[in-house]
Amino acid sequence: MRAELNGKNERLVALLKNRGMYISSAESCTGGLFSALITDVAGASDVFCESIVTYSNEAKMRELGVRSETLEKYGAVSENTAREMAEGICRHTGADVGVGITGIAGPGGGTLQKPVGTVYAGICICGKTEVIHLQLKGSRAEVREQTCAQVTEKLIELLEA
Repeated sequence: MRAELNGKNERLVALLKNRGMYISSAESCTGGLFSALITDVAGASDVFCESIVTYSNEAKMRELGVRSETLEKYGAVSENTAREMAEGICRHTGADVGVGITGIAGPGGGTLQKPVGTVYAGICICGKTEVIHLQLKGSRAEVREQTCAQVTEKLIELLEA
C-alpha cells in the first residue's frame, strides 16, 4: 500500500504546486502519518506549510480553535470536530488547503455508535469545507494508512474539479 500512497501523494504535491497552493494538516488518529506521506515526496517543501498532531481535546481547542461546545455535544470523533480542525489549521497557518483528521484507529476505544475504524476528515480549500466520513476495517496501522489514502484521493478529486 505504501507504493500506492507515494504515487497519490506525488500527484497531490504536483496539483498543489501547479495551482500555487499551500497545504497544512491537523491530525489526531493518524498521528502525523498524513503529513509524513506528503513530505516523503521530493518537492513537498514547495507546497507544505506545517502539521500539528492534536491528539487531545485540549490541543484541538488550544491550537485549532475547536470549540469546547463542539467537543461536548458531538465528541472528538465527529463531522463537526473534523470541520473545525480543518478550518482551524487554515487559520493557524494561512494555508490554502487544510486537512483535519479525527477518528478511532483501534484496537480499543470504539463504541456501538462510533466503532473502531470510524474516521472523519475535514478538507478546507480556500474557505470551503467538506467533511468525509469513513468506516474502515483492519488493524490500527491499516486504518491509519487507509485514512491517508482516502483523504489524499478526495483532495485530488476536489482540486481537479
